[in-house]
Amino acid sequence: MLIKKILNNNAVITLNDRKEEIVVMGKAIAYGKKAGDDIDVSKIQKCFEVCLKPNQKKMMNMLKDIPIEYMEISDQVIQKARKELNTEIDDLLYITLTDHIHSSIERFKDGIPLKNQLIHEIKHFYKDEYELGLWTLELIKEKYDIEMPEDEAGFIAMHIVSSEVGKDMGDVYEITNLIQEVLSIVKLYFQVELDENSLSYYRFVTHLKYFGKRIFTKATQNNDPLNQDLLEIMKEKYIQSYLCSLKIKTFIEERYNYVLESEECLFLTIHIAKVIQEK
Repeated sequence: MLIKKILNNNAVITLNDRKEEIVVMGKAIAYGKKAGDDIDVSKIQKCFEVCLKPNQKKMMNMLKDIPIEYMEISDQVIQKARKELNTEIDDLLYITLTDHIHSSIERFKDGIPLKNQLIHEIKHFYKDEYELGLWTLELIKEKYDIEMPEDEAGFIAMHIVSSEVGKDMGDVYEITNLIQEVLSIVKLYFQVELDENSLSYYRFVTHLKYFGKRIFTKATQNNDPLNQDLLEIMKEKYIQSYLCSLKIKTFIEERYNYVLESEECLFLTIHIAKVIQEK
């Protein structure tokens, strides 16, 4: 195993068996070394299968001045996220989350905390990710004896959501706004407040998260003829929920220039019907 690039004294880039770049970390693993030298395998503490696209490799430079323990925190968070969220997590999160944790701790030490303007929405729309954010703050408290505000749990949650949906942070904020707008349409149409603690609400928000991803990538769903028949049944059974879905359809087309297919209207109708039943 040869060093391809040195990030810092504790981290280097090498190649795995598939000739993909990975990050190998260990205390002083690169001390006195240069590119092309052998890696002392006895010093390896962590191997991160961070296989980056060519245009993302510049982000590796973020790690050059970051102590190894920050990436170890990120690794714990990512492993927990993969287990508890049961979803795909982009390897790029190793880089972005490590950089965020490092910079947020440095800001906190300098007395420059940041307010998270979307903390309310994050708590309600991304509950699982927010809980992971709070868990991360506990790790930081144990390791560095500093107690960071919940705003930081929100920022961490957004990084995790960004990794889940495969979009950058700007798009995740847009998706969050979209979720808020769609829920507002539902509440206004039915003149009700929704039960934010209900399972149906949780499932609806989860659906909207990936619905938002499709909108911002301009992806479409494949229409299944059987679902078209099911939509006709749902229209009769849940006529008001269907009419509400049409309002959402019109709003999405006008605001985001994205045409909803009947398949999406079907899923919206079902989710709206369920969440209204549990209001």
